[in-house]
Amino acid sequence: MKTVYEDRFHDLEPLLSRVEKPSRYIDHEWGTLSHADADYRCCLIYPDVYEVGLPNQGIAILYRILNDQPGVSCERGYIPWVDMADAMREAGVPLLSLEGAAPVSSFDIVGFHVPHEMACTNYLEGLDLAGIPIHAADRGEDDPIIIAGGPSVYSPEPIAPFFDAILIGEGEEQLVEVCELHRKLRDEGVSRAQIVRQLASVGGVYVPSCYEVCFDEPCTDHGYTVPCAGESVPDIVYKRAVADFGSTDPVPQSVVPYTKIVQDRLSVEVLRGCARGCRFCQAGITYRPVRERSADQVVSAVTRGLSTMGYDEVSLTSLSTTDHSCCSEILNRLNNRLQDTGISISVPSQRLDSFGVDMAAAVAGEKKGGLTFAPEAGSQRLRDVINKNVTEDDLERATRAAFEAGWRRVKLYFMMGLPGETDEDIVAIAELADRTLEIAREVVPKGQRGGVSVSISVAVFIPKAQTPFQWCAQTPDEEVKRRQQLLLHSVKNRAVRVHYHDAETSLLEAVMSRGGRDIAPLIEGAWRRGARFDAWTEQFSLVRWEEAASELGLDLRAIAQTPYELGVHLPWEHVSPGVSRGFLEREYRRSLEGVTTPDCTRDSCSGCGICPALHVHNDLVKERA
Repeated sequence: MKTVYEDRFHDLEPLLSRVEKPSRYIDHEWGTLSHADADYRCCLIYPDVYEVGLPNQGIAILYRILNDQPGVSCERGYIPWVDMADAMREAGVPLLSLEGAAPVSSFDIVGFHVPHEMACTNYLEGLDLAGIPIHAADRGEDDPIIIAGGPSVYSPEPIAPFFDAILIGEGEEQLVEVCELHRKLRDEGVSRAQIVRQLASVGGVYVPSCYEVCFDEPCTDHGYTVPCAGESVPDIVYKRAVADFGSTDPVPQSVVPYTKIVQDRLSVEVLRGCARGCRFCQAGITYRPVRERSADQVVSAVTRGLSTMGYDEVSLTSLSTTDHSCCSEILNRLNNRLQDTGISISVPSQRLDSFGVDMAAAVAGEKKGGLTFAPEAGSQRLRDVINKNVTEDDLERATRAAFEAGWRRVKLYFMMGLPGETDEDIVAIAELADRTLEIAREVVPKGQRGGVSVSISVAVFIPKAQTPFQWCAQTPDEEVKRRQQLLLHSVKNRAVRVHYHDAETSLLEAVMSRGGRDIAPLIEGAWRRGARFDAWTEQFSLVRWEEAASELGLDLRAIAQTPYELGVHLPWEHVSPGVSRGFLEREYRRSLEGVTTPDCTRDSCSGCGICPALHVHNDLVKERA
């Protein structure tokens, strides 16, 4: 029998005194948009706690769009922290939506955001708490349609058995079409199985049950995915992309939280996409092409958002905000408008050149905290391999300009284990950090040098699907640990602080990134052993995953550390962001030669294939500097 939509906060309320941060679970925030009398109900779930999920722009965009549709109500959900989840299971309280405190299982459609690979066990945690079968194949007529979408759906097979449909790409138009079709078919009395099958007719929607895994052609150990016999579904599901980005609402946020959240500020997406072409970067491929908002739209959006929500900080967000062709104009106009208001502007992503520093200075005013630059690799040879298109001179000019402009803290971001990396490249990271500190001591007046700080943060390279490095192996975790120690011993100055990511967490992320549908039982096995919130250091345990892998006869390290041949089918090639395989292969070969490829928004077309495949093109306000 279908679960009744009803307010069950009275069941949850007695548990609030027993848990950490009860404010995570309280509804009726200011600015919610759901409708109590709607005919069709959606629940969008972020697979983490409230304070992490609320600022997510993807959820905010879709929440607003769905609630603007006639007869549709969209509510939000989050995964309860372990204390609340345990208390809910003990008390028999199911996962509830936030706005209406209604059982998630009572909704027509439930959508999970897919922000990163380490969220995988939380999808099962959410479904289980909701009382919804975790496998799509086990769901019945009374269960909601369970969908997924987000930035990490481009290697979908590890999570495919858990979802009825996976939306590939940008959801502004796509999700509305899915809901409209589902609502129509529901009202016509079409069976659930047929509804799921018909969702595959919506552009950019991958329905896993309509596809099967094959091994009859050269492929990896994980096989490759093709349509099932008799299914009229596309061989390749291409992502959806919004052609007229400027027509979308630049201020999707509406909800003002009761509690402190991460990124507690107004966010305005000023552009979408990046064409810099770093070969390790999945986002740089999957968010293409580049589309900018006009300066007028950005300034107007900031003014409107601040007056509506009352924030004292606004963040101009994108993959590379200072790449915006009107960035200087936008910042100057906002500074003039917000002068003497106490409202600050942040630009989270700066170009590694003096222009980026100038832009940072334009927003910092007297409040100069820290600046982050991302050379990614220590040596010029390796930066050419990864197509960073940044030189040591660029870094020196940028850091010198930053220290001269009044900054005293600079953070340098690198990756370790990049394809072709040697010990010399590791030592070069230390040398670059030491040189940055030297520049600070050259520039900063003697009496102010006590506040100077240089730190380096080093992530572990993870081969991501749909990138030129998708065929590469991850460096063995023991070797990563050796290189981390080499880095620590190579930094000569104690004033340089070194931080690095955990090699074991990166190992698991690589497994999720490179695996196929055979990884789904691994996720389930780890979850049944207690794995949840794996992105949280205090919750992550590799032992659970190793035990689950052993039971299935899987070798985690072999999955992460085995290179793939260029000619084989890959587990994720049935979905595509629009980039051609030929382009990725060409970029991989250029990396072996250390040859760079220019940014197509400043130079000629690089032939990635996205624009003709998606019928969407770079849309710049004016030529970039």
